[in-house]
Amino acid sequence: MTDNEKYIKEYLSKANIDIDDIAATRFLQFYERLVEKNKVMNLTGITEFEEVLQKHFLDSVYGLGQYIEPAERILDMGTGAGFPGMPLKILYPEKEFVLMDSLNKRLLFLEEVRVALNLELLSFVHGRAEDLGRDKLYRERFDLVVSRAVARLSVLCELCLPFVSVGGYFISYKSGNSEEEIGDAQRSISLLGGKLTDVRKFTLPGSDIQRSLIIIRKEKETKKQYPRKAGVPAKSPL
Repeated sequence: MTDNEKYIKEYLSKANIDIDDIAATRFLQFYERLVEKNKVMNLTGITEFEEVLQKHFLDSVYGLGQYIEPAERILDMGTGAGFPGMPLKILYPEKEFVLMDSLNKRLLFLEEVRVALNLELLSFVHGRAEDLGRDKLYRERFDLVVSRAVARLSVLCELCLPFVSVGGYFISYKSGNSEEEIGDAQRSISLLGGKLTDVRKFTLPGSDIQRSLIIIRKEKETKKQYPRKAGVPAKSPL
């Protein structure tokens, strides 16, 4: 193993995340390809090795174990440069992941990463959530939907909950101060068939970064009128 691969293993183990040598290699390869592609495409403002480990890799995987482990099919909505979906896939290679985004060039980059890292059960879907959420191939077909996208929770619920199967979960990654968003999203959660079951607050290990994981369980099918047409959820949240 290289020194950087050893460092990744040690870094994650301090947060009680144990990975094997293959995963360490894949994390390093993803990092290297991310930084290289970022020179010609705006993927991330964070490129320094330790910062990527903390703010992208660790932040993507920390605290999700009990929800990931029983899930068989997982969707990352608005994956961007591959977060949280790609680190989660590296950590759980046996799970089926779908990474969805409205910008195809990001997905083309991630497909290059998939091939280089030899990852199976990983696919990419280009399109808007408002359109794909009505497609029977994706609607209510996922045990778990995750999103680290930058949008209000009330908007994210309409974009994400239609994809969750009844009994499954939607988990939204937010900053530590999320109470106002949660309050504003209560009506949206209920209308879309969800129920807020937990808000996990923590400090990201090795930092002073405050984070929240907002856990929403899908209690019943989402009504057919949701999601509304493209652009409407953001302009007029439920």
